[in-house]
Amino acid sequence: MENGKTTTAAPAFNAPEVKLHFLDYWRIIRIRKTVILAVFLLVTITTTVVTFVWPKTYASTVRMKVEKDAPDVALLGDRAYSSGYDPYWVQTEFETIQSKSILYQVITNLGLNKKWAEKFKQEGDLRTEDAYAVLKDSVYVNQAHNTSLIEISAYSDDPQEASVIANAIAEVYRDSRLNQRRQASTRGIDTLQKEWDGQDKQVKEKQAQVDQMKNEFGISDWEAQYGFSMSTVEPETLRKLEGLRIEAQAEYASINTLYMELNKLSRPELKKAVLIATPDVPLASLIDRQADAEQKLANLSEIYSLEHPEVLSLRKTLDTINRQVNDRLDGILEGLKTRTLTLKAKLDELSSEVKRAKDVDIAAAIKRRPYFQAKRDLESLQLVRERLTMRIIQEKVDAAIPRAGIVEVIDLAEPDVKPVRPRKVLNIGLGIIVGLAIGIGLAFFIEYLDTSVKTIDDVERALQAPVLGVIPQNVGSLIEEGPDSPHAEAYRVLRTNILFSQKDTKYNTLTVVSGGAGEGKSTTTFNLATVFAQNGQRVLVVDSDLRRPSLHKLLKVSNSIGLTNYLLKQNTLEEVIQTTSLPTFDFMPSGKLPSSSMGVLSSGQMKALIQDVKRRYDWVFFDSPPIMGVSDASILASEVDMVLQVIQYRRYPQPMTIRAKQMIEKVGGNLLGIVLNNISMASDESYYYYSGYYYDYYSKQDDDADIKPKRVAKAEDKLEIKQKY
Repeated sequence: MENGKTTTAAPAFNAPEVKLHFLDYWRIIRIRKTVILAVFLLVTITTTVVTFVWPKTYASTVRMKVEKDAPDVALLGDRAYSSGYDPYWVQTEFETIQSKSILYQVITNLGLNKKWAEKFKQEGDLRTEDAYAVLKDSVYVNQAHNTSLIEISAYSDDPQEASVIANAIAEVYRDSRLNQRRQASTRGIDTLQKEWDGQDKQVKEKQAQVDQMKNEFGISDWEAQYGFSMSTVEPETLRKLEGLRIEAQAEYASINTLYMELNKLSRPELKKAVLIATPDVPLASLIDRQADAEQKLANLSEIYSLEHPEVLSLRKTLDTINRQVNDRLDGILEGLKTRTLTLKAKLDELSSEVKRAKDVDIAAAIKRRPYFQAKRDLESLQLVRERLTMRIIQEKVDAAIPRAGIVEVIDLAEPDVKPVRPRKVLNIGLGIIVGLAIGIGLAFFIEYLDTSVKTIDDVERALQAPVLGVIPQNVGSLIEEGPDSPHAEAYRVLRTNILFSQKDTKYNTLTVVSGGAGEGKSTTTFNLATVFAQNGQRVLVVDSDLRRPSLHKLLKVSNSIGLTNYLLKQNTLEEVIQTTSLPTFDFMPSGKLPSSSMGVLSSGQMKALIQDVKRRYDWVFFDSPPIMGVSDASILASEVDMVLQVIQYRRYPQPMTIRAKQMIEKVGGNLLGIVLNNISMASDESYYYYSGYYYDYYSKQDDDADIKPKRVAKAEDKLEIKQKY
C-alpha cells in the first residue's frame, strides 16, 4: 500500500513477433508517396529534357572478315592450312584496330587534325594526341553475334563523317596486315638467304677437305661411295684362313679330349675303349689271340697241373701276347699325344695368321677414319643446305601467293539516316524506371532513418506495453461534435480497454502523460473524460498542467481560479470546480501559478485533493505537462491510480518514448497502456482495420437516412483546437 494505492507487479507483456508483410511495404510507399512522386517526376523530367536537348549522334558500321595469316593455297610439301576460332586472337585484333599505329594513320589520311580543329573552333591544327583521344572515343569495335566477323562502328554528329571514318579504319587495318605480312616474309627470306650463304661456304670448305684426305689415304671411289674402308687381305683368303682355323681348333679339341680321357683309364678299360674310339686291326688281332690263349690256358689248367709243359708253354705264349697288347696300347696313346701336339701347332699358326690379317685391316681403318668422319660431316652440311634451299623456295612462293582473304571487307559503312543517340524511348523509359526505383529506395531509406513510432507492433515491441487505443487525425472537442461523431468511437474503444485493464474497481483516478510536447495529451484527456461522462458516469477533469494550461480553451471558460488556488488554500474545492454543458462532466482549471509556488503538486494538499475527488466522482482525469520536461507529470504519475502514455504517430524517436515509460515506472506509476494519437487512417490501412471501421458504419447510416451532416457550429465560430502537448 503506497499513498492509499495498492501496487501490484505488472504482468509480463509479450510483444508479437514482427514479420514484414507485403502490406507493410505498401504502407511505406503510401505514406512516402510524396517523396516517391517528387523524385520520380524530377528524374523523369530531367531525363526527358536532357534527351531532347542532347545533340544527335549518327553511327556507321563496316563489317570485315578477319582471319589469321594463311595462304590461299597450301605451301610446298604442306597440308592445307586450317585455323580454329581463337577468342584471344580476336580480342588482340580489337585492340590493334584501336591502337595508335592504326588510328594515327587514319587521322593523317583523313586530315582530322584540321577538320576537327575547325569543328571545335580551335586555332591551328588539333594535336595528333588529342585527335587520337577523340577518335578512339568515337570508335567501337565488336564481334558480330555468333560469327567471326569484326564490326567497326564510328560515331559522329555528321553521318557522312561517321561512314568515312569507319571505312578508313577498315582500309588502314587491311593495308597494315598485308604490309606486316610482306615485311615479315621479306625479313624471313633475307635471314634464310644469309644462313644459306654461310652453310654453302661451310659445305665447300668441307668438300675440299674430304677430297684432300681421299687422295692422301688412297680411298677408292667404291670405298668413298659406300662409306667404309676395304680390307688389305682378300676377303676370300681371310674367310678360308678363318675356316681352316676353326676346323683345326675343332679337330684339336676332339683329339685332345680323346687323349685325355683314354689316358685316365686302366688297362682293361683302355683296351675296350680303344677298340671303340680308334679301331686298330693289329690291336684287335692281338686281343683275339689273347682271348683265345686265355681260353686254352683255362682248359688245360683243368686237365693238367701248373707245372705241366703244355701249360707252361701256353702261359709263356700268353705273356708274349699281353706284352704285345700293352705295347700296342702305349703306341696308340703316344700317337694320339703326338697328333694333339701337331694339331695345336697348326692351330696356333692359323690363329696368328688370321690375327695378323685383322690387325692390318684395323690399322688401315683407324688411319682412314678421319676421312669417313669428314665425309659424314659434309653430308650433314649438305642436308642442312638443301633444307634451307627448300625453305627459301617455299617462302618466296608464299610471298608471291595473294592473301586478299586475310582481311576482307564484307559490308562497307554507309551514312545512317537516323541518329543512334539519343535513344528517346529508351532514355525516357529508363528515366521512368530509375526515377521510380530511386524514389522508392529513398522512401525506404527515409523510413529506415525514421526511428519514430509507426505501428502498433513498434510500440508493443519497444515499450513492452499494450496499445489500448488508436486516435485518428483532426480530432476536435467531442462535446461540440456530439456523441455520434465518428471520432467518438475511437475514444469509446479506449474507454472499454481501460475498463478491462482496470486491476481494481476502486482505481478511478487517471493521468495522461507524454514524452514530448504536441503529442495530443490534453485533447486525449478531455475527450476520454467526455465519453465517460456521455456514458452517465460522474467525471472530473483537472487541468494539472500548471505551466501551459489549455483545457479551459476547449470548454471556453475562465482560468482565473482553479487548482493552484485550492492548493494554496485561497479557495474551496466547490469554488474552483466548474460545470459544463454535460451534466455529469465537471472541470477544474489550473488557475494562475505564482512563480514562487512551482512545487505545489508535491504538497500534502495535492494528495488530500486526490483522495477527496476519488470519493466524490466516478472518474477523475488529470492533465499533465510532458514528463520529459518537468517533474509535475512524474509526481502525478506516482499519486494517481492509473497512467496512460500518449505517443503521437511519427513524431518523436522511439528512445524518447521508451525513456518516458521508464520514468513512469521509476516513480511507481501504474501504466495501463499506450494510446497512439494522430493516426492517418486514409494512408495507413492497418490502423483503419484496427479502429476505423466505424467510419463506414456511420457514413452508411447517413446515406440510408439521406441526411446531410449537420454543422455543429459556424466556420467562423468553430474554435480551432491545436494539440499543444
